[in-house]
Amino acid sequence: MGKVVSLRKLKAGLSSGRKKKKVVFTNGCFDILHAGHVRYLKKARSLGDVLVVGLNSDSSVRAIKGETRPIVPEKERSEVLAALECVDYVVLFNGPTPLKLIEALKPDVLAKGADWAAKDIAGADVVKKSGGRVARITLVKGRSTTNIIRRILELHKERGQ
Repeated sequence: MGKVVSLRKLKAGLSSGRKKKKVVFTNGCFDILHAGHVRYLKKARSLGDVLVVGLNSDSSVRAIKGETRPIVPEKERSEVLAALECVDYVVLFNGPTPLKLIEALKPDVLAKGADWAAKDIAGADVVKKSGGRVARITLVKGRSTTNIIRRILELHKERGQ
């Protein structure tokens, strides 16, 4: 089984060794991968034995971020995430939140950026009810895909292009 998997394959793969391994789940768009993403994912991985990344599909990103996003298509975003050593599995989802994935996987740890209020983290109640915990990870200040896009546009405008 490769790293980019369907929910069905992921559930089957995790269930075989679940008693021995602590599963961490996080999610995001991961549109233009940057150092902030990498540090966040490494920290999430350090919270357990297996890191599962729920990746917003292209249609999901458009619904959340607007018609100009994503910049990078889901197949390529999946490939890049899967290439990271700290990521064990990548699974796409279409909804506005990964709630269905979280309900199906019941991870031991649900990791989200500290920019999310605890009450707004989708699936937190599911994870807590199943005996898991929610971890809010401090993000790298000033590092975001939105800031990268903004900077590119500013440079383009400054050069009169």
